[in-house]
Amino acid sequence: MKPYHRSSPVAPATLLAIMLMFSIEFAHAVTPVRFGSVAMDTPAAMHKRLTPLTTYLTESLGRPVVLTLSPDMPTAIASVAAGEVEFAYLTPVAYLTSRTKGNTRLVVKTLTDKKGSFQLMVVVRDSSDIASVADLAGRSFAFGDKAALLQRAVVVGAGMPIEKLGRYDFLGHYDNVIRGVMHGDFDSGIVKDTTAFKWQSKGIRILHASPDLPPYNITASANVDARLLEQMRQALLKLDPSRPMHRAILDSLDKSYDGFAPTDDSEYDVIRELIKPFNKAN
Repeated sequence: MKPYHRSSPVAPATLLAIMLMFSIEFAHAVTPVRFGSVAMDTPAAMHKRLTPLTTYLTESLGRPVVLTLSPDMPTAIASVAAGEVEFAYLTPVAYLTSRTKGNTRLVVKTLTDKKGSFQLMVVVRDSSDIASVADLAGRSFAFGDKAALLQRAVVVGAGMPIEKLGRYDFLGHYDNVIRGVMHGDFDSGIVKDTTAFKWQSKGIRILHASPDLPPYNITASANVDARLLEQMRQALLKLDPSRPMHRAILDSLDKSYDGFAPTDDSEYDVIRELIKPFNKAN
C-alpha cells in the first residue's frame, strides 16, 4: 500500500486571489452594457428599431446590453462623452463632438450598398435655370433636419454662404426636400446621395456633390476597456446580410444597411474641415 500524503492546504492569499478573479469575471458578466442613441423617431419606434441589435449583442457578449435613449443629439453626445453609456449610435458630426468632449473612440461604421461612405448632394428641378452653386444666391433652399450641421457645412463648403441664400427652411426628411423642390416650393435643396440618385432624371438634377463622407458609427466611451471594445467590434463585424437572422437585425436598424466595417478617426478629417467655419462662428 502506497503511503498516504496529505495535500497541502491552499494558502489564504492564493485562495483570495482566485475568489477575486472569479468575482470580477462574474461582475463583468452581469453588469449591463449601456447602448445609447438619440430617439430619432418616437422612443417606442426607436426601441423597436434597436432592440434586435441589442438582443444580438447580449447573446454575442454574454452579458446584458440595454438600450438607453436620449431625447436629443446633444444629450446623446454628452452621455457617451461622460461615460453614462458605454457605446452609442452616432452621426459623424456627433462622434467628433463626443471625441472633443470626452475622448471617445470609434468602434465601427455602417455600410450602405456595400459602401462605407456617402455624399450629400445639392439638387434642383430638371427645368431649373440654376446652372451652378453661385446661382443659388437669393434663391429659396430646402434643408432636411435642422440639427444636421453637415448639410449646411456642405453648402458653405461648395461656395455658398448661408446668408447669401434667399428664403430657406428645414423640412425634416429628405423625401420632403425632394417634394419641395419638385413642386416648386423651393428652388433647390440638399439630400443624401441615395435619395438624389433615386430621383435623378425623374424631375431632379444634381447640381453639386460633396466629397465622400464617413457615415453613422458606433462610438465607445473612454472608460470602455480594450477587451470589451474589441468584443463589441467583432460582434458587429460578424453581422452578415446573407444570413436571414442577421439581415433582419440590419433591416430593423436601417433597411439600407449591409453591415458594419472597420474605421478610424482619420476618416473623419474631411468632416472636421467642412464644419470648421461653424466652429469658428461659435
